[in-house]
Amino acid sequence: MTELELAEKVVSRMYDGDPFSLWLGIERVQVAPGTCILRMRVREEMLNGFGIAHGGITYSLGDSCLAFAANAHGIRSVSVETSISHTKPVITGDLLTARSSELSLTGRIGVYHITITNQRDETVALFKGTVYRTGKPWFPNDGPTSTA
Repeated sequence: MTELELAEKVVSRMYDGDPFSLWLGIERVQVAPGTCILRMRVREEMLNGFGIAHGGITYSLGDSCLAFAANAHGIRSVSVETSISHTKPVITGDLLTARSSELSLTGRIGVYHITITNQRDETVALFKGTVYRTGKPWFPNDGPTSTA
């Protein structure tokens, strides 16, 4: 199994068992080891009392992008620190895209930056996440398992 096939297999397993990402309507656009692009449409029930998307919506999209990118290496990884900066309001109907960048990867720690844009390619949020790599492979017999 290639690294790309392993990444797709891991993310499919995660996504299929993730009712929250499914409820959000997240679409997987691209997955590869250490990288991920996700897309979702903002719905009315995602708005807060100001009539804009609840901050948890972009946070959740960024968090899913982090999880899929980090785990796409085939090693079970969990977030240990995350943060988000909301840079523009998000409204009903906006089509959001989250794109991850792997900033650092060691045997036990990965650091990622996720940029979330709208359909006009305007940055609406910046998400940063750090993951702990457990050393446990998702599929021990299917691909790279080293965390060195």
